[in-house]
This record gives sequence, structure tokens and C-alpha cells, in this order.
Amino acid sequence: MNRELLMLVEAISREKNVERDVVLGAVESALAQATKKLYQGEVDIRVAIDRDSGEYETFRRWLVVPDDAGLQNPDAEELLMDAQERVPDIEVGEYIEESVESVPIGRIGAMAAKQVILQKIRDAEREMLLNDFMSRGERIFTGTVKRMDKGDIIVESGRVEGRLRRSEMIPKENLRNGDRVRAMIMEVDLTLRGAPILLSRSAPEFMIELFRNEVPEIEQGLLEIKSCARDPGSRAKIAVLSHDKRVDPIGTCVGVRGTRVNAVTNELAGERVDIVLWSEDPAQFVIGALAPANVSSIVVDEEKHAMDVVVDEENLAIAIGRGGQNVRLASDLTGWKINIMDAAESAQKQAEETDAARKLFMEKLDVDEEIADILIEEGFASLEEVAYVPLQEMLEIESFDEDTVNELRARAKDALLTMEIAREESIGTVSQDLRDLEGLNAELIAKLAAGGVHTRDDLADLAIDELTELTGQTAEDAKALIMKAREHWFAAGQE
Repeated sequence: MNRELLMLVEAISREKNVERDVVLGAVESALAQATKKLYQGEVDIRVAIDRDSGEYETFRRWLVVPDDAGLQNPDAEELLMDAQERVPDIEVGEYIEESVESVPIGRIGAMAAKQVILQKIRDAEREMLLNDFMSRGERIFTGTVKRMDKGDIIVESGRVEGRLRRSEMIPKENLRNGDRVRAMIMEVDLTLRGAPILLSRSAPEFMIELFRNEVPEIEQGLLEIKSCARDPGSRAKIAVLSHDKRVDPIGTCVGVRGTRVNAVTNELAGERVDIVLWSEDPAQFVIGALAPANVSSIVVDEEKHAMDVVVDEENLAIAIGRGGQNVRLASDLTGWKINIMDAAESAQKQAEETDAARKLFMEKLDVDEEIADILIEEGFASLEEVAYVPLQEMLEIESFDEDTVNELRARAKDALLTMEIAREESIGTVSQDLRDLEGLNAELIAKLAAGGVHTRDDLADLAIDELTELTGQTAEDAKALIMKAREHWFAAGQE
């Protein structure tokens, strides 16, 4: 019988083109499963087949666990102190094994055992095919639509299958059985049955890869695509950089009579592509990203990682785009928050900021309006700047002498210290459940406390506009924070 087992293993190995050890491993697993059925509980069984003779042994085993961990499964675990009584030098993570009677080969006729062997072989075959495919290093999966699976599309390339989820398709794209499809390989998940390669046609990486295929200069290292932002099926922007002064990055990506960019557009259901020149200067990069709108001026806020972009009335609609598409894509492309405004809005905002800074300096530094305005004209906007900018910079202000500068710096430091003490005291009045709320930091907690919000329920009771006024957050961030604060209400209602 053992000789027949080895002959059967050899036959299956040749027929399925699977290594002999893989088939023997499947038989061992099947024998172990058949043996488990003879016991009560979740026992652990190991079967070892001699690769030369076909003889096999069966062992019941127990995993050695730490004494303080306790037994989660007494049928297959043993505490370290008990295990060491039997095997003195055994350690946690090792097994104690006990030889038990083996199940005869003839009793493995059960369908379950047969299925284990076949499934193991199928898994091994699939892994070999997948490894062969992935070893080619391809980034784009090209295949044929084979079938639909719960809204997803299964794409077949040779004997390998990929899964294109509905969320990763281009909107309004209608793919049918037999259609040729190209998609970006995003991930390989071996736990997925049937189609372990996850694909995307909507990811920015797919557009970058399509340009890489169409523009040889990218592969040669003469050009580089720095970033990409997409509204799949509608519009996209890519930022390109030339590493060779002789190569025009935009013209090279467009191609003669638009052949290169049109090839990408046709693959992506007519998605229009704006090609933008990347720049190390963030302001210049944003100006290019907002094309075709012309920018009048731009103000950069490094702290908030945001820019106020001023355009004239004629360019306002162009800069924003239909449904905010142009500014949204430009923001995604550059990584900066972009606020589009006209000249009147910009002037009003600057006036409000100047007025706020003037009041701050007059109140906290105890100076008159004239001194406050001099500080603002010299570019100072906060107490921290007055207190800690290099002394020499303040001494260069013509209107101030050295004594005035030293006095202003001392007052600014005293004001900051007083404000910090007050902030710490106000935080002390805030309940622990509010302090522990995800999304809050010390600065936000202090602002809430100053506005009379001391508990999680106080925060949950606020309207979005009330919270934005207190903290200066965006409406979206304020809404998310309020919903987080209300979560315990809903949890209590479900109990």
C-alpha cells in the first residue's frame, strides 16, 4: 500500500506539474484531518511520511505556552511548567508530541480527504502560475473580461486572473465579456479565491504607467512624472520634470500632433489630461497647476500648508472649474490646500488679518496703534515672531531704537507665558473623556475650554458653525469631530 501511495504521488506530481513534496504535503494534511475526526475537541495532529519508503507516522501534539498566559485550547496546548516536567529543556513556542495510531490509507476514501489533496494541488498550481507571472515585473495587467463576480470584473491573462473592483473602474465605463482590458496591478492578495491580483483603472498610478509606456524619455530617465491627480473618466493633471535641458517635458509628453497624450486619453475613456511643469517653488507649482486660469497674486501660509490664490473676475470660474474640479485636482497634484478668491475677497481678508494683528499687539504688548502698525508693516503677525525672531532683524527697523526693541521682546515673552499658564488652567477644567477624544490636541482643547466646552457631551451638542467659529476648523473637520463626540450616544442607544 505504501508503494502504491508513492506511485500515486509520482503520477499526480507529473500530471499536475507540481513538485513531489507539495503532493506529499497534501497527503499528510489529508491524513491529519482524517485522524482528527477520531478525537473530541480541537486537537492538533501531525503526520510525517517518509519520502523514500512511503511509511508514515502520526503524532498528537501540544503547543507550549507561557504559564501566565493560561490555556486557550487545553486540547492542543500545555503550560510551560507542565511541559518541562516531561521535557526539561523545552521552551515556549515548541511542541510536545505523542505518537498515536495512524489511520490506514484505505480509510482515506472520504470525499473530504480527497478534496484536501486536490485543493492543495490547485493552490500549488495557482501559486506557481502567479509567481511566474509576477516574475516578469509587469506593472500593467492586460487581459480579457472573463466574467462578472458580485459587481467586480474578473480579467483573464493566460491562466492568471485579476480582479477589477467596481470602485476601481472608470465611471460610466461599460465592459462586457470578451472585451480587452488594461489595468494597473495594485496588490496581490493570495487569500482571495480565484483572482488574487487586484487591479485598478482609476488610480493615478495607472495614468503614470500609461505615460511611461507612451513616452520612452521617462524610461530613459530624461523625464520624470512627479505627481498625478485624477477625476477618473473626466479630467486629470500630471506634473512633469525634465532632467535634460534639451528635452521639453510638456511637448515630449504631448507628442507630435498630440499622439502620445491622445493614446493615454483614448485608453481612459476620453479623460482629458493637463500636463503641468513641476517646480521646486511651491507657489510657482500651484500657479502652473491652476492652468488655464491666470493668477494675479498668491500668498503662501507655510504653517497651514495653504495658499490664497487671487484671480480676476474673468479667471475665477476657470480657476475653480466645473464643480470645483480644477482647483481640487490642482490641490491633489501639488499637495497644498488652495483657496481661490478675487481681489475684493483678498483685500477684505488681508484687512481682517491686519485688524486682528493690530488688536493683538495693542492688547498683549500694551502699545498704541502706531507701534502696532509699524510691526505689521515690517511683516510681524504674531507674538512668537516679536519675541523670538533674531534680535538683529528687529534692530534694523528704523522707527525703533534698541531700548524699544528689547522692551517689545520682553513684553511679548511675558504675554506668551501668561497665555500658556491660562491655557493650562483652562485645560484642567476639561473632562477626561473630552481630552481622550480622538482628533483633539492641546490647542483645540484650549479653544474649546475658552468657549465653554468642557465635556464630550458639550462638544456633541454643538452645531457645525458654532464649532468652526470656536476653533477655526473647516466645516468638514468640525462635522467629523462632532460625529466622533456623538458616537457614545449611538452606542448607548443600541444596548
